[in-house]
Amino acid sequence: MGYIDQKNNLHILGHKLLPGTKTRINFNTAKHFTSGSVEVPVIVERAKKPGPVMLITGGLHGDEINGVEIVRQLISKKINKPQQGTIICIPVINIFGFLQLQREFPDGRDLNRMFPGSKNGALASRFAYQFTQEILPVANYCLDFHTGGASRFNAAQIRIDNNNKENINLAKIFNAPFTIYAKTISKSYREACAKKGIPTLLFEGGKSLDNNPDIAQAGINGTIRVLHYLGMLNPNITLPQETSKSILISTTAWIRAKYSGLLHIKIPIGKQVEKGEHIATITDPYGSFKHKVKAPNNGYIININQAPLVYQGDAIFHITKD
Repeated sequence: MGYIDQKNNLHILGHKLLPGTKTRINFNTAKHFTSGSVEVPVIVERAKKPGPVMLITGGLHGDEINGVEIVRQLISKKINKPQQGTIICIPVINIFGFLQLQREFPDGRDLNRMFPGSKNGALASRFAYQFTQEILPVANYCLDFHTGGASRFNAAQIRIDNNNKENINLAKIFNAPFTIYAKTISKSYREACAKKGIPTLLFEGGKSLDNNPDIAQAGINGTIRVLHYLGMLNPNITLPQETSKSILISTTAWIRAKYSGLLHIKIPIGKQVEKGEHIATITDPYGSFKHKVKAPNNGYIININQAPLVYQGDAIFHITKD
């Protein structure tokens, strides 16, 4: 199990890391069909000065490229070099899914529903168990970067439980365009962190198999603000300016397609709409049918289905109800 000893040495994944060092450790999970090792790179940067341990993760779902890009840029721009404490970056947790450009593990299971895992369970469960035992115990704070599933594009947002005061405070510091009170899902990574008492921010932005620079920048800016608040930010990194405060949301609803057909979106993501406003059109392929989709209430559009075709009942917008 990972830990920090009395001399401020970090013990993780069988390695002893002294203060002021940087290391890349390959987290071995299982072998591929070809008997080759499948390794998850873990990038560790330690300051000489003691301080918190920040664990930053992306790619928990293998097709969520935008989260991977955020963590990659944090490393590339040396934002992960702390003034004090330790920053651990894992750009791609689900390397199996990433290699196949798919959400799940090869066993078909969603890793984000397998925590804290089992030593003798299925592949995804075993990985969750190793991660929970070997890496998570050293963390004092966690930032986890996700995207919307499939073609559903999420506005940049932080999701937190409204019962955790420290998470609420950190969300204010992160200052994403939206902050959403969302219940913690059973057996999720966020629940595993909560059970260990680790303050955790879950970031959502963009869609699967896509890399949006605006979403990436929102994630990077928020991370910089949190590191600055914790006294961990490298002095060579500029603190981003805040143009507005995060919009707090407690209630949302899905707008579903009443008809099947071609979907034509009429508004940008994040727009504040009024009840009855025309936000999309559904047509048939033959030019004989046209249905206007209207906002059912005043609110912000925090998710848009960008698929060109929809079936009746498909979720096409996520709208706030506050």
